Amino acid sequence: MTHLSRLVLASLMVGLLTAAAQAKSFFKVGDPAPNFTLETVDGQTISLAQYKGKVVVLGLFHICEPCLIQGTELQKVHEAFQGKNVQVLGVNSAGNSKEKVKEFLKEFPVKISYPYMVDPKKETDKLYGGGRFIPNVYIIDQDGKIRWQRVGTMEIGAAEVIKAEVEKLLAQGKSGGAL
Repeated sequence: MTHLSRLVLASLMVGLLTAAAQAKSFFKVGDPAPNFTLETVDGQTISLAQYKGKVVVLGLFHICEPCLIQGTELQKVHEAFQGKNVQVLGVNSAGNSKEKVKEFLKEFPVKISYPYMVDPKKETDKLYGGGRFIPNVYIIDQDGKIRWQRVGTMEIGAAEVIKAEVEKLLAQGKSGGAL
């Protein structure tokens, strides 16, 4: 490997590490989750604030393979907590049309039964710092505070990891507490 190749490779690595570090620091544990109101692919209007008092697992997605994988993992979380004080929400934060998002959802290996919203104005991308780092998953406690996050494709949040974090919040009850 030439000196120039090593220099280029080192620069790329520094850039990737910097991006990953920035992606993991959009919010601090305990920061309030920004509210939004959007329409689901089925035409229902949903606001994040309406789920205060529940643990919310929020996924921000584009139309891409990592988002398909993460969205499928969130379906497993949704199924695991049905009937409990937990709400899973998905948002296409890329501004894609409802029709394109519906077509994308048909590609999933499972039927998505949690509310999946479209964000034509990309408000959630702005609020949550998405866009460059997708998919994003946030776990929001019963008081509306962010308690866990995975930002970007560096680490897909597996269903088992997310379920463990949700269980911690359910066990703590309404008081949240640092995780």
